Amino acid sequence: MARAYYHQTISQFLNTDNSQILGELLAKHTHQKLDDLQRNAWQKQIAILKNQLQGIDGHLYFEFSIPRMGKRVDNIIIIGSTIFLLEFKIGETQYRSHDLDQVIDYALDMRNFHEGSHQARLMPVLIAENAPDIQTQNHIQQAMNFQAAIRLNATNLGSFLRQFSSQNSFDIAHWEQSAYKPTPTIVEAAQASYQKHDVREITRSDAGAQNLSLTANCISQIIDNAKKNHQKTICFITGVPGAGKTLAGLNIANQRLQTADDEHAVFLSGNGPLVAVLQEALARNSKAVSKKEATSHAKTFIQNIHHFRDEYLQNTAPPTEKVVIFDEAQRAWNEAQTSSFMKRKRGREDFCQSEPDFLIEVMNRHQNWCVIIALIGGGQEINTGEAGLSEWVHALKTHYADWRVHYSPLIVNEAHYLDAPELCKFIKNQGVAEPHLHLATSVRSFRSAKVSAFIHAVLDNNLSLAKTLYQEIKDNYPIVLTRDLNTAKQWLHEQARGSERFGLIASSGARRLKALGVNVKNEIEVEKWFLNDKNDVRSSYFLEDVASEFDVQGLELDFACVAWDGNFYYDKGWHYQNFKGTKWQNVRQAEEQQFIQNAHRVLLTRARQGMVIWVPEGNENDHTRPSRFYDGTYEFWREIGILVL
Repeated sequence: MARAYYHQTISQFLNTDNSQILGELLAKHTHQKLDDLQRNAWQKQIAILKNQLQGIDGHLYFEFSIPRMGKRVDNIIIIGSTIFLLEFKIGETQYRSHDLDQVIDYALDMRNFHEGSHQARLMPVLIAENAPDIQTQNHIQQAMNFQAAIRLNATNLGSFLRQFSSQNSFDIAHWEQSAYKPTPTIVEAAQASYQKHDVREITRSDAGAQNLSLTANCISQIIDNAKKNHQKTICFITGVPGAGKTLAGLNIANQRLQTADDEHAVFLSGNGPLVAVLQEALARNSKAVSKKEATSHAKTFIQNIHHFRDEYLQNTAPPTEKVVIFDEAQRAWNEAQTSSFMKRKRGREDFCQSEPDFLIEVMNRHQNWCVIIALIGGGQEINTGEAGLSEWVHALKTHYADWRVHYSPLIVNEAHYLDAPELCKFIKNQGVAEPHLHLATSVRSFRSAKVSAFIHAVLDNNLSLAKTLYQEIKDNYPIVLTRDLNTAKQWLHEQARGSERFGLIASSGARRLKALGVNVKNEIEVEKWFLNDKNDVRSSYFLEDVASEFDVQGLELDFACVAWDGNFYYDKGWHYQNFKGTKWQNVRQAEEQQFIQNAHRVLLTRARQGMVIWVPEGNENDHTRPSRFYDGTYEFWREIGILVL
């Protein structure tokens, strides 16, 4: 497969007519409309490169594909053993920070996900055509570490490249064709799915992506069979944190939209921040004429489950959608929470259904067939009234026993999914176990698939296992510990390259961090926190606004600072507290304890590449922040072997 629109040795490029080179670029650019701006940019690039590459030996690529980002590098030049990634800004008179980040991002993507580039000498280069000369010699090492990009213009590219030897070359063909194994963020995955890319195009090709593809194929076959046999069907998909359940759901919605217009597949989530971020990301990335139109289109693909529910409270007709994907279905409300909400907020005194019961009833209105796909995250219920998987199975057993059930075997084999023997028995008798409905490999932490297992051991107070797993992940997934917030922030700044996103996160119960300037009760504008750039004080980059487990569940950062408070502290085991009024109160209810633990599970599995854990010092002059609420936790992390800053 050709990764670039054009590839030749530099000498062949110099000896080829400009119009022929442009013709090859135009011929390869078939997947989207070509505008005059792009044509003119190519013409200027060809002219600049022909002028600047005289007397240089090497290879040249135009429009080299970066699949995870859905973009292409303007040019790649290989001289000897050095690979230069060039981003041209034709007509530009300045070296803009956004453009510098863009080319650094390209280099990071190649380093992390292109096998031939893992150990290669990569150098990001920004060429602003009419910008002033910048001294580059002292920046070469920084550029190879992706801390900066080389800044050049149309007249000094050649002199910069001539200082690199053309000796010690490598196998160019092998490098070009080596495997590309990306792991997109959920925002990137949503954008790619919305643009009709299949999951196999944007994810890595190892176990994680194979698992995702097998799951997608399994679901597609189940939907086809339901349609063919006029059967109402529900599927339960499970997965470890970061395994790509949301990605699988988005891919299914995308696939079915392309299969048949009358299916009207939709991705639904009760996670308001996730929906808001994804809808905004799709709208910003859309080619629609107006932001309003783009937002409207995005909302047909991804919707808030509560809006869907409210629509069919009023409307007794079957929904338009034949295939619905419920993300984080374990967070649907039980009967008590739903009834209370309906009475308080909707004026429905007589409502006596759980949310899963009502949602199945809505889809059951279809006369012939329909499919519900429930994405279940075990151990991720984080709020009062979240029913878990049991409420879905109870509703099926009680009211919809004629529905066909396909399920991941884990929901009957692991207690934290279904805790009632009669529900397990019903599933086994009624359903069909499908091994491919479990996603077992984390694709969030591409640096180490064992991060979720490590966090599980930590929260289970399994110190020996946590120590063992930490030794296995520490070289690829840095975790550090500090008692100083400024030190933690500095570490994040030092780790991140290009536009890699970092942020400050904490449990919603971490109320006494307020004394140290971290107020978890302040609401953030989640779309701006996750999507806006480094110049916006509302973005995560500024490390001013803290996001809670409710803000970040289902989303991700590259690097995170996890701020720790006394609501979950270690003293010969984990202890649970809620801050009420002016003091901490012990939490003794098992369900409430589980919510607190799960909140920290969410926080500790948000970072794709590494995290710093900030456990502040106590203050004996403040009765709400005694040292014993912090020192034990700090020592627990130290005993595991976490590096102290």
